Amino acid sequence: MCGLFPPCLTLEKPLLKQFVFIWIYRFLTLPLIVLATPVFVWRMRKRGGYAEGFVTRFGFGHSMPRKREGIQRIWLQAVSLGEMLAMEPLLLELAKDPRKEIVLTATTSTGYAMAKEKYSDLAICIAYFPLDFWAFSHLAWGSIKPDLAVVAETEIWPEYLEQARKRRVKVVVVNGRLSDSGHRSMKRLAGLFRRQIGSLSRVLAGSELDGERFRSIGILAERIDVVGNLKIDADFEPVVGLEERRVLRDAHGLGDNFILLGASTWSGEEEVLLTALKELRKEDPNCKLLIVPRHGERRGEIRQMLKECAGSLRYHFKSDGLPEAEVDIMVCDTHGELRVLTQLADLALIGRSLPPHREGQTPVECGALGVPIVMGAGMSNFRSIRTQLLEVGAAVQVVDRVDAVAVIVELFGDRERRERMAVAGKVWHQANRGAVQRTVEAIDKELAS
Repeated sequence: MCGLFPPCLTLEKPLLKQFVFIWIYRFLTLPLIVLATPVFVWRMRKRGGYAEGFVTRFGFGHSMPRKREGIQRIWLQAVSLGEMLAMEPLLLELAKDPRKEIVLTATTSTGYAMAKEKYSDLAICIAYFPLDFWAFSHLAWGSIKPDLAVVAETEIWPEYLEQARKRRVKVVVVNGRLSDSGHRSMKRLAGLFRRQIGSLSRVLAGSELDGERFRSIGILAERIDVVGNLKIDADFEPVVGLEERRVLRDAHGLGDNFILLGASTWSGEEEVLLTALKELRKEDPNCKLLIVPRHGERRGEIRQMLKECAGSLRYHFKSDGLPEAEVDIMVCDTHGELRVLTQLADLALIGRSLPPHREGQTPVECGALGVPIVMGAGMSNFRSIRTQLLEVGAAVQVVDRVDAVAVIVELFGDRERRERMAVAGKVWHQANRGAVQRTVEAIDKELAS
């Protein structure tokens, strides 16, 4: 046995476990990828948009210029469309420095499409993040050759970090957070890939709670800084003026009426909103509902629900084009529009927050844009932001679906309270900005060292 491993591994059981873990992980990853391929192909066909750049998932096909003398290359990874938007102010700041060049990767097709559309002039290469198998990750690292790797939120992949460790490339986590379930999983596994976690030279946590959770999985306290949430620093442009707001409302068939927004809804939440709309229309028959589902490909499920439950209410899906006449329910099942559509609303229910969902979608846009917020208790992905919004009075938390409907009806009848909530959200947003500058300063320190 002693002859099979280096001396350090035979002496230290934790090191031996970590050495064995990465090889077990490597042996298991490829079969798991093969087994997951049918599901992956199904999602590709359902969502669409995966064809372009697809080979970069396997670590090759990057259109990469040669590295230049005196220029530091940063590999910036954001998972999906939401993380890509959150990283936008950081990307803009980094791109201002002529001594830096950015390689930008995403995991989802929507994130990739957003990057290609908005950031092609800021990054020297836009690609998919490689699947976390040894050969794919090895090829990607060899092609990109970064001086620093920056990952968003919870992108802690064992092979990715092992490749960074072998190449002595520092990895910085920005907007760092660990959800309840993610924290439990990491605590169970952290001892096995602590060697890879050691590649994280800096964790820039979004909140004190997140910082504590990263410490609990074995990251040294001196490597963790709480800098705030990048999503709060996002520039919420374009800000819609009163006249443009009226034009957009008319274009979406909503008119000059009270509008209830379902922001990034998940399964089951559209039914709650429909119930709330029916209750609101008992008070005002002109109330409208604007639904923006988190995943546009759920349009078939939502259409069937409306067909069965909407009764005489008129509904329209934006994927069919803009409506020709006024409607009662508008479903915006297209991507990248929530920021503008939020500004059309008078009150919003945050998606993925009602039982059985527990994670929550971001309430930052509604708060920053002055839209009063209703959200369920299931906001574990945005725990600190939820607490702040509740404390300043910009949001109301509900316990279940019945309570959500009751609170929506109550707020509809209290315009003065809604106005106070709108002001509180905007004040909260301005008071909590600054995370981007603190993040850029931390990245510069890592590059300098």
